[in-house]
Amino acid sequence: MSSSIHEFPFPFEENEYRYKNNSVLLDPPRSITVDDRYEEELDLKRRLLVNHHDRCYQSLSHSLEAQWEVLRLIFYELAQYNPEDFQLKRHGNEWIFQNHRLQEEERFIFRDTGSIELEPLDLAGRHVQEDLILMGDRHGDLFLDAGQLCFPSNWSLVFTLGMDFKSIHDPVPGIQQHHFINKVHRFIKRIQPGQSWERKNWSITIGPKLDTHLETYAEWGKLRDQVTEDNAGDKVHLRVEVQRLYRLPVNNDVLFTIHTYLLPLVKLVTHPAWLRQFYQNIISLDQDIADYKGISHYQEAMLAYMERWLPGERNSQHDR
Repeated sequence: MSSSIHEFPFPFEENEYRYKNNSVLLDPPRSITVDDRYEEELDLKRRLLVNHHDRCYQSLSHSLEAQWEVLRLIFYELAQYNPEDFQLKRHGNEWIFQNHRLQEEERFIFRDTGSIELEPLDLAGRHVQEDLILMGDRHGDLFLDAGQLCFPSNWSLVFTLGMDFKSIHDPVPGIQQHHFINKVHRFIKRIQPGQSWERKNWSITIGPKLDTHLETYAEWGKLRDQVTEDNAGDKVHLRVEVQRLYRLPVNNDVLFTIHTYLLPLVKLVTHPAWLRQFYQNIISLDQDIADYKGISHYQEAMLAYMERWLPGERNSQHDR
């Protein structure tokens, strides 16, 4: 489940943690990526959807039209950028999507819900590694209208369905400082149809676990108290979400895709420049951020482990 260090999207650009909209415009405008963990993550995704569908998929009825546009976008992208693995054909009104990686085929009539067993967003999401969140753009605001969320970082799709953008992010400490959340909101509202923007967000997960739903916190939250200086290398995983925002040209809603990567600390220490920058961000965290991200439980043990490869680093931090 963990990424190799060569493909890992290291998220830090500075030596001190602070909120920053690090979005970059993508050309061409892509919303998804297929990598060598495809089969493994699709298997996990589909098992979660079978066993916990209500936790992993939610939608509002008025989102259906935009869902069809997302399905068309996802299948077109897969076929365009990975033609050796995926194909999309049309025969009259019938669309045929072929997934050669999984040896599967989907046949449907576009915009005919009777031709598919699942909702369009749910069907599209079963062929990509990303979580898919559909934000409706109306009345001057953004609302969570539908989502397939199998690999969340401690949040709940059931709870947030129908909420507006700012309310979803209200619990984040300091997000209102310097009107940061308002700036992000304005940024998303200004995204032009057909544009795709990418940013990275990071957190830490204990163990190689992608599906850290808020509803299952009792299962994985307690693992935070088991981290020691000796086992931190294997247990602590830097978790990075490559998040992409794509403005749907027809419905004008926003597709938010999340591709999650995990890297254990034992691999991170083999890249000294990354290790030092990660260390500096962790040691500079404000207490409320460390508490919110759950890092407070094991912060000292994790720092002590990293200092084995960074001798004298803590003293140099204090001298600054």
